[in-house]
Amino acid sequence: QVYLAESGGGLVQPGESLTLSCRASTIPNGLHAMGWYRQAPEKQRELVASVRSDGMIDYADSVRGRFTVDKPHSVEVSLHMKNLKPDDTAVYYCNMKLVHSGRDYWGQGTQVTVSS
Repeated sequence: QVYLAESGGGLVQPGESLTLSCRASTIPNGLHAMGWYRQAPEKQRELVASVRSDGMIDYADSVRGRFTVDKPHSVEVSLHMKNLKPDDTAVYYCNMKLVHSGRDYWGQGTQVTVSS
């Protein structure tokens, strides 16, 4: 079992920046990815950005160039968000995915609200 603890989030104005952090209780063996998904009201949960243990990085088109995902430590993943827009408002969930089995682990979620 993997537990994910998120920090960050909050209320910011359009154009401002925010960083989310997530720490895993353990790192599984095998190819895996850590990253962030988000879910806005009445919308499906969507991938924001992820980093695989082999170094592959993936971004949603809507955040490419504004958001940066990195892993400052093997058990941590951070999401640096710049030039935030109202459309970025959502609950952001930390995720760990075991690539071969497809099993997902989720954090509890943290609210990001972008509003003037």
